[in-house]
Amino acid sequence: MDQKGESQKMRKTILAACTAILMAGTAHAQAAPAASATQAAAHVTYIHAGALLDRPGGRPRGASTVIVRDGKIAEVRDGFAAPEGGAELVDLKDRFVLPGLIDMHVHLYSDGDPLKERLEGPGRDYEDEFVIAARHARVTLESGFTTVRDLGGEPRGIATLRDAINAGDLPGPTIVPAGKMISVSGGHGDANGVNRDLYEAMHQHQTNICDGADECRRAVRAQIRDGAEVIKFAATGGVLSNVAGGLGRQMTLDEMRAIVETAHSFGRKATAHAHGKEGIETALEAGVDSIEHGSFLDENTVKLFKAKGAYLVPTMIAPVTALRNARAGALPAPTLVKAEAAAAAAKKNHALAVRSGVKIAFGTDTGVSKHGDNAQEFALMLEAGMTADQAIRAATLDAADLLGRADRLGSIEPGKDADIIAVAGSPLEDVHRLETVDFVMRHGTVHKLGGKRQPFPVD
Repeated sequence: MDQKGESQKMRKTILAACTAILMAGTAHAQAAPAASATQAAAHVTYIHAGALLDRPGGRPRGASTVIVRDGKIAEVRDGFAAPEGGAELVDLKDRFVLPGLIDMHVHLYSDGDPLKERLEGPGRDYEDEFVIAARHARVTLESGFTTVRDLGGEPRGIATLRDAINAGDLPGPTIVPAGKMISVSGGHGDANGVNRDLYEAMHQHQTNICDGADECRRAVRAQIRDGAEVIKFAATGGVLSNVAGGLGRQMTLDEMRAIVETAHSFGRKATAHAHGKEGIETALEAGVDSIEHGSFLDENTVKLFKAKGAYLVPTMIAPVTALRNARAGALPAPTLVKAEAAAAAAKKNHALAVRSGVKIAFGTDTGVSKHGDNAQEFALMLEAGMTADQAIRAATLDAADLLGRADRLGSIEPGKDADIIAVAGSPLEDVHRLETVDFVMRHGTVHKLGGKRQPFPVD
C-alpha cells in the first residue's frame, strides 16, 4: 500500500475511534440523569428573612420565609415558618433579603488592571486565562451577582466556564456569553495597535471580523458555533481601542441589520457597543435589543430608543475608570482624548436618558473596572437621577427581561431560580449597602453566609 493509502487508512481508524468514544459518552450522558434523579433526595432550605424585597418595584415585606426546593423557589410565606423535617435553615432575621443581582456587561477574561494585563498578557496561555476568568467568576458571585452577560472573551473558554458553573464543577454566576465582539476590519473589535507580524498571527484566529453584510452573517454564526448565547457588535469606535479613530460609527446599516437578523434567526438577542450618536441610532434602526454605553445621545436618540423598545445599558463606572487609568498612563496614549470625551458626554446624556424614561438595564463593563466592584454602579445610577428602587429593578427584573429570562430570574417568586442575596439594612435607603453582600445563594446552593465564603461542594 502506498503512503497515500496508509494515510487514508489511518484517518479512517482515528475517525472510527473518535466516533466510538463520542457515542459511548453520549449514551452515558443520556443514561446518567435518570439514574441520579431516582437516587437523589430533594434538598430543601428554609430562609428566615427579616425583610424581603421579593419583587423589586414593589414594597418590601416584613418577616418572611422563603422555601427553596432543589434549586427553585417553592414558596414565600409571611412570618418565620418552622422548617419541615430534614430541611436546612438559614437565619437571616437581621438581614434584608432580595433577588440575586444581574450584571449585563462584564468581561471575566479581563483583569480590571490594564497595566498588569499589558505586562503579563503576552506570556499567558489559554489555560492561564481560564484560571483567571474562573477566579473573577467566583469574586463576582460572592459580590452578589448571580447572573452576568459576558460581552467579550475567549469564546470556547467562556463557554466552558459557563458549562462548568452550570454543572456545579466551579463556583460562579450564571454566564450568558457573547463570544468575541463582531467588528469591521480596523474597528473597535479588531486587533489594533500591534506590529504587523503579531497582527497577522492573531488575524488567523479572528472569527469576529467582517466587512459587508454576508461576512457579518458568517461572523454571527461563528460566535454561535463557539457557544454564544447573545451577539455583540461594535457599531462605533471604542475608548480602549489603541487607535485614534474616535468614537463615531464604524458599521453600515446593512452590516448591522445582517448581524441583528442573523442573531434573531438563531434565537439570540443582539447588543451594540455604541458611543457616537450616529452609531447608536443606526443600531436602533437595525433592530438591536440593547445599546452598551450610549455616551452621545440626544432627544432624537431618546425617541428612537422608546419607539424601538430597546434597552440602554449605560455602564456608568466604565468611563470614570477608563479616564482615571488613561490619566495615570496605564492605557495607550490615543485613549486619553476618547476617555475624556466619553466621560463628559456620558454623565450628561445618561441623565437625559433616565429623565426621559428610556428603559435601563444594569451593566458595568467590569473588566475595565475591577471584578467585585460591580455594585459601585448603583451610586452612579442615583447620581444620574434614578431612585434606589429603579436602580435595583434595573439589576433584577429589567435585566431579566432584557435577557429573555423573566420567567426564571429577577424576583423571589415560586417557580423561579433560587438566586438570593442579603445585606445589612435596606438598600432602598442606602444603595451603598449592596457593595457589601453578606449572603449569596445561586440555584439553591449557599456560596456565602455571614460574609464568609462557603466551602465549595466537591464529589
